Amino acid sequence: MIYLLAAIGALTVAVLVWRAFAPQQPEYTPGRRTIAPDDDPEFLRKLDEKRRKGTEE
Repeated sequence: MIYLLAAIGALTVAVLVWRAFAPQQPEYTPGRRTIAPDDDPEFLRKLDEKRRKGTEE
């Protein structure tokens, strides 16, 4: 019985150490993609509108 408890305890410690020091994996969010500002048409449109307003004044 003592050996069984020791084995369970060792396994628990091993899992906790693995989770604490394992390399972190980024969370995957399907369907949601980050768009860089230079690839975002809405951002480019707003930037162009600001540029036009600045030159017209």
